[in-house]
Amino acid sequence: MKTKKSDFFDRVYVVVSKIPKGKVTTYGAIAEACGIKSSARTVGWALNGAKESNLPCHRVVNCYGALTGKVHFDDIHLMEELLRAEGIGFDDNGCVNMKKFLWIPPKFILKNKRA
Repeated sequence: MKTKKSDFFDRVYVVVSKIPKGKVTTYGAIAEACGIKSSARTVGWALNGAKESNLPCHRVVNCYGALTGKVHFDDIHLMEELLRAEGIGFDDNGCVNMKKFLWIPPKFILKNKRA
């Protein structure tokens, strides 16, 4: 039997799986795509539970482009290295250039989970 929490986490994983290579999205954008705009923190909890998955969790940053999730990687520099390897650029403060690299999940992303 699925709980509301596991259903929300499953929706988070679907959205994260769709983040294009060379783009990032935010915890808030994922929460909004999952139908609960105020649940950005819960998105973070979901991603913490996805460490052993093949999901591109490194492509999720905070609303300013800061790599707040980097502490959950085995190496604190790994998240930035993975993003740079995809061609993602950073500003002088070490934040992702959000104007150039932000991807907003389309509203229909959860309607067809295999799209």
